[in-house]
Amino acid sequence: MSSVLQDIRNDFPIFSAKENEGLIYFDNAATSQRPKCVIDAVSDFYKKNNANPLRGLYGLSIRATEDYESSRETVSKFVNAKESSEIIFTRNATESLNLIAYAYAMENVNEGDEIAVSIMEHHSNILPWQMVSRAKKAKLVWLECDKETGVIPDSEYQKINEKTKIVSIAHVSNVLGITNPVKEIARIAHKNNAVIVIDGAQAIPHFKVDVQDIDADFYVFSGHKFLAPTGIGCLYAKRAILDSMSPFLRGGEMIEYVTRDTATYAEVPHKFEAGTVNAGGAVGMKAACNYLEKIGFDFIEKHVDSLTGLLLEGIKKIPHIKTIGHPDYSKHCGIVTFTIDGVHPHDIASILDTEKIAVRAGHHCAQPLGAYLNLPATARASLYFYNTEKEVNLFLEKVAKVRSWMGFKED
Repeated sequence: MSSVLQDIRNDFPIFSAKENEGLIYFDNAATSQRPKCVIDAVSDFYKKNNANPLRGLYGLSIRATEDYESSRETVSKFVNAKESSEIIFTRNATESLNLIAYAYAMENVNEGDEIAVSIMEHHSNILPWQMVSRAKKAKLVWLECDKETGVIPDSEYQKINEKTKIVSIAHVSNVLGITNPVKEIARIAHKNNAVIVIDGAQAIPHFKVDVQDIDADFYVFSGHKFLAPTGIGCLYAKRAILDSMSPFLRGGEMIEYVTRDTATYAEVPHKFEAGTVNAGGAVGMKAACNYLEKIGFDFIEKHVDSLTGLLLEGIKKIPHIKTIGHPDYSKHCGIVTFTIDGVHPHDIASILDTEKIAVRAGHHCAQPLGAYLNLPATARASLYFYNTEKEVNLFLEKVAKVRSWMGFKED
């Protein structure tokens, strides 16, 4: 292990905890681990600056407000938003998508309109659009991918037409790891006067995202996927769109003035942040952004690609194991999804857990994709920049023994 990688691993207390001795954590697509600087930032906020932001006129509350708004500014620069008011703090990507569905789609989608989603979407980017389609008597249109590579053929984008009002698509698939050409999809959507919603939950941890370059109308992500605390997420949206939208939640903090009969709402972004905000989570997200900038996405992409190539090529050499998705490791964004003949994915995960290897098993909240591929369940190993070649080699050694441990005779 290089000294650089060892220094990185030393930044993550979970790997040195006695309870986790020998742990190989390959479930990064579900949630990442947190570096000490993020943990410390959250702890310091509650130790030194804990008060209700945006409400108090005393010094402690003012410092809490400054911390909270400074975090918004950092996240804004992290994704290259035009202005910090285009960043709305939410609980996670799921809440962000529901905010868009209720506050934008329900007001802009009408009977006979169409909403386009890809077959590879996480349930969080399917269920809100099913709700809108039913409520507004609109049609949900599916963009299907090639079953061997996961790539959406150009012909599928012809389904985006003058009836389309919303295109909602994952930047990176949480099952296939494929990166969708969201900039080109945005161009097609805008050509047809539709808006594009991008689920960036799997993209944000792995490469630099520029929402202005993409020309995204909406871009959502969760903090827990990229080193930040759980319970904090973001919705980016163009300011003009946010200004046109009604609030998603109503209550404290998102108002200017209330009478017995009416209310006027606060300006963006506070119009969409009702109630007491998760200031500690926002501070943690700021620290996560700064840490990733320090590590550098060039290093992250190169290292994760290297590990993914080692894992994917190694697993292909093991009899009775089939990988899902593109044959080129560089198209996987750290995600390797697989099956083992005769072994249920839940058993794969349980057996590997006895070897202190953490992988995900099941439908990965993407059941329409599983049905499309005729794979109701799979196992998934997902890598991040703090993982090592040694861990990949140990994983390959153990996963090769799963069938024999299940009682199958070696070929």
